[in-house]
Amino acid sequence: MATQLNVREFIDEQPLSGFQKWIIALCLLVVIVDGLDVAVMGFIAPSLKEQWGIGNSDLAPVISAALFGLTIGAMVAGPLADKFGRKKILLICVWGFGLFTLAGAMADSVSHLVVLRFIAGLFMGGVMPQCVTLATEYSPKRITSFLITVVICGFSLGAAMGGFLASWLIPAFGWQSMLVVAGVIPCLLAVVLTFKLPESTGFMILKQQPTAKIRAYIEKIATEPLPQDVQFVLPAAPAKADKPMQTVLNSHYLIGTLCLWGCYFFGLFAVYLLGSWLPLITKEAGFTTAESSIIAAVFQLGGPLGCITVGYLMDKFGNHRVLAVCFVGVAASLAAIVMASGSFALFCVVCFLIGATLNGGNTGLNALSSVFYPVSARATGNSWMHGVGRVGAILSAFVGAHLLNLGWHIDRIFLMLMIPALLVTLCIVIKGLRYGKTQEQAQLQNKTV
Repeated sequence: MATQLNVREFIDEQPLSGFQKWIIALCLLVVIVDGLDVAVMGFIAPSLKEQWGIGNSDLAPVISAALFGLTIGAMVAGPLADKFGRKKILLICVWGFGLFTLAGAMADSVSHLVVLRFIAGLFMGGVMPQCVTLATEYSPKRITSFLITVVICGFSLGAAMGGFLASWLIPAFGWQSMLVVAGVIPCLLAVVLTFKLPESTGFMILKQQPTAKIRAYIEKIATEPLPQDVQFVLPAAPAKADKPMQTVLNSHYLIGTLCLWGCYFFGLFAVYLLGSWLPLITKEAGFTTAESSIIAAVFQLGGPLGCITVGYLMDKFGNHRVLAVCFVGVAASLAAIVMASGSFALFCVVCFLIGATLNGGNTGLNALSSVFYPVSARATGNSWMHGVGRVGAILSAFVGAHLLNLGWHIDRIFLMLMIPALLVTLCIVIKGLRYGKTQEQAQLQNKTV
């Protein structure tokens, strides 16, 4: 009789191997490049406005085009990844957004650039959910939140890298140079992923792929030889459905799904309004172009510190309580901007704190989502949360333009963003009251394994 090996329990019991660290590193690189490409339009917006002679309202479709694509791409990519595999969909997405971002450098009109950014966004939408899913399925539960936040902090690193690159490239070579760099890098990375990134073992077991192929990956994690007659299995899901979409919306998961959607909608509204419009908001508030780029980069640079800190604390103290406190911190940091707007140095410090709490909290939401759904619906659950969240990001593009056209002072804009931060806190509290006790007891027990 074959020996059954529960792969989820096996991974939870093993120390983190070099193979798993390699997977996390590859996912981190993908998210870094994704962050650069998603944020790139915010950095080139001032140059586009000046060179093409367009206004803030004309910029809104350019900035939001990729976000529209991200919304659709995220919603579609999840079910496809649950059907065809995380790696396959991720590779298609990385190649796609790289090539269409590169093509954007040749755009000669707003409409042309809008179309190219929309198509690039379709492919970007599938990137982060698949990276989160892969990281989750190769991570021990005791440090899952930490490793997921490490991966997703790459988004802020990529966006911050874009700010520093923009401050050098755009004055020297024009805004097109930013799109060239942001397009070439993912294409090069896609070649590496083709040969070096493994498929999810959980997905391979669900699809009954050859045991030898699954064994080859599991042996890279194992500290001892596996039995020759081993049969790989997964734990039973607490709720079953024929299709991943049914699982995400069934009676067991529905309240949690709606709370996650609300969290990500309001969280991305805030982070994208600042990420996309901060260079223009600060420039119109009296800062120079160079200072505006640095402020935007510092805002993004706070993200990695916040991501890693939030991930560590989530594994130590529980997901819901840490995230609720984090978003209260977002609201407090936004309120502090009133005392900082007269000083460049102080403004940078407060923006760093906002970036740390806001990006860290949004990253933690990915960990919250990824451990919530079973393997059979995880990619769909993650992707749909991203898709709904991107609607908030799209809305932020038009709200940002409208607030600038109304002549809102920078302090007023930051104070207004306290509202979505507190709404995220409310959604987290509701989900925690419904699911948190059971999930966080299991999470804290896993730390002792």
